Amino acid sequence: MSTVVAGDGTRPTASVRRRRDGKAAAARGAAGPFAAHRKRLYLPFVLPAFLLYAAFMLAPVVATAWISLHKWAGAGPMEWVGADNYTRMFQDPAFRTSFGNTLLLLFGGGAVTFLLSFVLTMLLRDLAGRSTARSVIFFPNIVPALVISILWGFLFQADGLLNEALRSIGVAHPPAWLADENQFKIIMLGIIWMSTGYYTTIIMAAVDRIPPYLYEDCALAGANAWQRFRHVTLPLSWDVIGICAVLWTINAMKTFEFILAMAGSTSSMPSTATWTASLYAYTSVFAPTGVPQYGIAAASAIVTLALVGVLVVLIRRMMRREALEF
Repeated sequence: MSTVVAGDGTRPTASVRRRRDGKAAAARGAAGPFAAHRKRLYLPFVLPAFLLYAAFMLAPVVATAWISLHKWAGAGPMEWVGADNYTRMFQDPAFRTSFGNTLLLLFGGGAVTFLLSFVLTMLLRDLAGRSTARSVIFFPNIVPALVISILWGFLFQADGLLNEALRSIGVAHPPAWLADENQFKIIMLGIIWMSTGYYTTIIMAAVDRIPPYLYEDCALAGANAWQRFRHVTLPLSWDVIGICAVLWTINAMKTFEFILAMAGSTSSMPSTATWTASLYAYTSVFAPTGVPQYGIAAASAIVTLALVGVLVVLIRRMMRREALEF
């Protein structure tokens, strides 16, 4: 006696059930020892990594958040002030300037950097010596940012190379490039110049993996350079662009040594017109004069961390697309 095996509500035959149970038991028997062994090894392997992460990442963040709620000079007892550090920080004109400069570098500098990176990628894609060109434009990232910033300062100072070149062609009064109103623009220019080669190299690597026949099909269809970029290059390198956007966000938000070396000196801090959020936190603690304000510095660090987290999540959501196979 048997029943029909189907999706109409009838029960399967005993022989079919036995075959299914036999296959399931065989699968469990094959996977059982390995699965159990993996479960036993899961905690010993994961726990050390988690402890290191907690010790060097989570614990400092929690400690910084705790310090941001106190008034503390780095030594002696802490005084609980709650959110007063955040209130004072947002009311401080220096912080507003620093935060504005950070956002300007993040969005304005990022737009210029990625525009130049895409232009260089398209120009160098079919160049015979593109490997050499890629090495040349990547070179500024090999040199420490501290060295680049010092050289950048020598280039733009009042008697620097640029002004001497302008005087040699008859410009009697060259611009004051490093005046307070111009200095952050020059700093942004240096950071863009230093970063463009890095992102160009990454984007070029993404473009190199695109099959040439896709561009050939576009050419046969009469597509111009912009259409090829829009419909082939951009979609097929979208995941890499998203990673570059995250990297730029993190790097821009923590810009520090370039400004300190270029705009500061051995005896004074840079002008507040050139500060970023990172430099504001540093100056709150290590200013040449005054009492260190660890609470204010910690509050600035927490605000920066929160903004980075929000921006990274937004970028990941905005850049999310279905995987394209090619």
